[in-house]
Amino acid sequence: MIKLSNLHKTYYTEATSLHVLKGINLTIEQGEYVAIMGVSGSGKSTLLNILGILDSYDEGDYFLNGKLIKNLSERQAAKYRNEMIGFVFQSFNLINFKNALENVSLPLYYQKVSRRKRNIIAMEYLDKMGLKDWAYHMPNEMSGGQKQRVAIARALISRPKVLLADEPTGQLDSKTTKEVIQLITDLNKTGLTTILVTHEKSVAEATKRVVRIKDGIIDND
Repeated sequence: MIKLSNLHKTYYTEATSLHVLKGINLTIEQGEYVAIMGVSGSGKSTLLNILGILDSYDEGDYFLNGKLIKNLSERQAAKYRNEMIGFVFQSFNLINFKNALENVSLPLYYQKVSRRKRNIIAMEYLDKMGLKDWAYHMPNEMSGGQKQRVAIARALISRPKVLLADEPTGQLDSKTTKEVIQLITDLNKTGLTTILVTHEKSVAEATKRVVRIKDGIIDND
């Protein structure tokens, strides 16, 4: 599903450069459940952004489902993101002025699905998350756990092949963390390739494989 070969990434400013990824080699098979760990500045979030086609890389190759992801136009990148990848973020990234149903249905809007159809599908996904009764509530009326479940429903609605989660429990208490990780674990059991970036040992222990990054290279796998 994912194959990285000798991946490098450097960020440049007027005064200096920062070589963040220094030759990453990584293969993740379809259906795997992987945690990526590392201290702040190790390169794990940069790696996740490249996997999610949110950032480019300078050297090496990235194959996603057999397709070389390289030198894409923004339109091509958006197309692959929409077709292949679901995102879950630490800060939920919900649109504050849209209710839960509208937030979940948003990816289908970009796929030009009619409003009626996308609302029906979004309600089905909210129901799967146990949030059907919260469909018309705004994000500021929900708890952190509810917001993260809305975000997961939004990530899943376009039926991605890969779920990428960046510190998905970073703003949740311990009880809600367990609930959200159990939900993500159950999704992985359906065959969804799942990659989590996390600082939390308990979250990493829920996965089947832990990849540790240190100073821009894979230190342990």
